Amino acid sequence: MAVKHPLNIVKMKKMKQEGNPITMITAYDYPSAKLAEEAGIDVLLVGDSLGNVVLGYDSTIPVTTDDIVYHTRAVARGAQHTFIVADLPFMTYHGSIDETLKTVRRIMQEGGAHAVKMEGGPEIAPAVRRIVEAGVPVLGHIGLTPQSVNQIGGYRIQGKDERDARRLLEEAKALESAGVFGIVLELVTEEVAAAITEQISVPTIGIGAGRKVDGQVLVFHDVLKYGSDYREKRFVKTYADIGAEIRTGISQYVSEVKGKAFPEEKHGFAAEDGVIEQLYGKGKVESRS
Repeated sequence: MAVKHPLNIVKMKKMKQEGNPITMITAYDYPSAKLAEEAGIDVLLVGDSLGNVVLGYDSTIPVTTDDIVYHTRAVARGAQHTFIVADLPFMTYHGSIDETLKTVRRIMQEGGAHAVKMEGGPEIAPAVRRIVEAGVPVLGHIGLTPQSVNQIGGYRIQGKDERDARRLLEEAKALESAGVFGIVLELVTEEVAAAITEQISVPTIGIGAGRKVDGQVLVFHDVLKYGSDYREKRFVKTYADIGAEIRTGISQYVSEVKGKAFPEEKHGFAAEDGVIEQLYGKGKVESRS
């Protein structure tokens, strides 16, 4: 089988021009990354959503740079032929540019990412520009921005009225001018997402942004219902119920161990003839039996 060559930002822009949708999914560890690569995914995102689905937090805010580096490193080992984007964590790019660049350097050098993702609009454009000038591709993210969920009042649909639509378009253009190679549009009305996609030259990747964008991204655990007490989401389509399969499998294991049905003889290993006699002596073995 031919070796897969990872996408790059030039190829992604060409995909937009040709109307070839870009596929992206989150990954947080070696097995999920490897499976996604084998399935033919275009881009992997080590999202700070790992805080919710892997680390057990109720938001992305507690996720640290160390967390992102650790998980990105595992993903990079599992998907060596796929373009990998890693999130910059909460409040790591709103202070001094030197500190921001240190964070980016760690994620690229220690984590092995090919690009970073940043949430926000014109307020982060200077930082985006400096990171791009340093040679690092940046993926923008507007609409519902989870790191700002407390400020925007919860998980609300963006772009419902003219004022909000204009704000989103201005944010997208500011990010494009700053040099991003693409923009994630999260929970944005389909009409506004379509308008943004039409008016900027870089690819748009939608999550809950409808059909008229240049690509789609979903969370690994949402696609596969991988988790306990899974909550359905309108903008998500699930393709397998891995959570149910896992629970069933583990429950069966517990039941068989409790019932002494596992392990069976075929699951054990036999010693060479005479080993037990040599350890305990023939008489003792016979008395034990």
